[in-house]
Amino acid sequence: MAVRSRISFARQVLILQVGVVVVVACLGYGLIAWMLDGHLRDQYGQRALAVARAVALNPKIADAVAAGDPKHIVQDQAEQARVRTGALFVVVTDNRGIRLSHPNPSRLGEHVSTDPSDALAGREVVRVERGTLGLSARGKVPLYGRDGGILGEVSVGFDARAIDGEVRRVLREMSLFVAGSVLLGVVASAAIGRRLKRQTLGLEPYELVELVHEREAVLHGVGEGVVAVDPAGRIALCNDEAARLLGVTPERGVPAGDLVAEGALREVLTGEREAANLFVTAGERVLVVNRREVRRHRHDLGAVITLRDRTDLETLARELDSVSTLFDALRAQRHEYANRLHTLAGLLQLGHSEEAADYIGTLMEDAARRAPAPDTLPDPLSDPYLRAFLTAKIAVAAEKGVRLDIGTGSYVAGRVTDPIDVTTVVGNLVDNAVEAARLGHRRPARVEIELLGDGSDLHVTVTDSGDGLPEGFRDAVFDDGVSTRDTAAGRSRGLGLGLARRTARARGGDVTFVDAGSGGPGGSGAVAVARLTGVLGAEAVR
Repeated sequence: MAVRSRISFARQVLILQVGVVVVVACLGYGLIAWMLDGHLRDQYGQRALAVARAVALNPKIADAVAAGDPKHIVQDQAEQARVRTGALFVVVTDNRGIRLSHPNPSRLGEHVSTDPSDALAGREVVRVERGTLGLSARGKVPLYGRDGGILGEVSVGFDARAIDGEVRRVLREMSLFVAGSVLLGVVASAAIGRRLKRQTLGLEPYELVELVHEREAVLHGVGEGVVAVDPAGRIALCNDEAARLLGVTPERGVPAGDLVAEGALREVLTGEREAANLFVTAGERVLVVNRREVRRHRHDLGAVITLRDRTDLETLARELDSVSTLFDALRAQRHEYANRLHTLAGLLQLGHSEEAADYIGTLMEDAARRAPAPDTLPDPLSDPYLRAFLTAKIAVAAEKGVRLDIGTGSYVAGRVTDPIDVTTVVGNLVDNAVEAARLGHRRPARVEIELLGDGSDLHVTVTDSGDGLPEGFRDAVFDDGVSTRDTAAGRSRGLGLGLARRTARARGGDVTFVDAGSGGPGGSGAVAVARLTGVLGAEAVR
């Protein structure tokens, strides 16, 4: 279980960022102060060294030191240089380190307080040392005579307190900059915290973790397919069931229109069409699709599309329709046969035996006309699947008052290797033609089917006596939800032909209407043709 902090995550981020800004500012402030102090000390030391060099080049001082300075010229010259440069001291010594000049005259004749050996050895020195006048940055140079020999040293120093004062002045000015930087960092951190809170919709990390776990459990646990699309029309989420129903596992960010071919389902995915319990086909499946736009605080978050598999239910509904039709027909036949038996019984009771025999002959002719026997199917149709399937369709059509004939040019010698695809395509075409003939104005209502095998391919032609397709419906009738008949309550229409075409095209074939038909008295109905590739095998054995 996630640990819930008393402090919100946004506030924790704010505190952390403010702390980082303050620490970085303080470290930067201290580093600059340290570097500035070192730079100023070096700068003051180089300044002292430059003054010492200038004093050492004064010939009056060199001559006086060489003569032992009987007139105290060195003291006067050194003090003048000290006053002009603002130095803390300008000290000149002989080659033994004895002072010949000093700001405090009482110190004259004494040995210097710091080691003069480096300068007396001919080396220039820059140091920060503490002497009789306190801590100072000083530069020491050798004092040469006219003959090039070392007569002594010149030591010049600047008060270190001036360095500290300069550092404090600069740091005071920099403190304003540091304070402004800290303030800007705090404001920026607060703005980032507020934006973070808006981006996470005010949710804490543990709540986000719980939401992710719950989302995964819900999305992959439900029996419906779920596809989430962002406002730009790209896939944001697709659960396992949706991938199974669509037959593709999309990557996040791909356009939603790339998932399926053109049709109603693609229009729903791309947002071109609204969907509320819309029946569509995807491959060989019948799906119920719903699309719902998602908005939060007036912001468009995209849409969620749900997919439900209704293939089995649709097949079952078709079978129930067939059973219901047969049941109604059988019930009507029961009354009809009861009336015929009563008539026959009456004739026999009255002794009209010849009339009764003629009546029985008439009934047999009528039965043969209404329902041809299975052995009346053309011999070239040797496949048992086709023979059984067409026999059933002939009987169903007859009960609807439609005569279904097998074309004389039919010839299929091979055995059907994929009866599901064959019955899907042929069955939908026959059912559609039977309904068109039944509802049409021409009588008698007829449907003719012709099947021709070509190697492993099966060609099917279905002609009906109906009123034909309305103008412009030759291609549109294959779209999902498009039907030439009214949709009954609670039932979906406009799926059978689309399913037949998709099934055929999946195998490299096709289903089309070569003749839309006409509604005139002398006209003809629609003519549909189908080509199924690779559905026939070796010659069937009867």
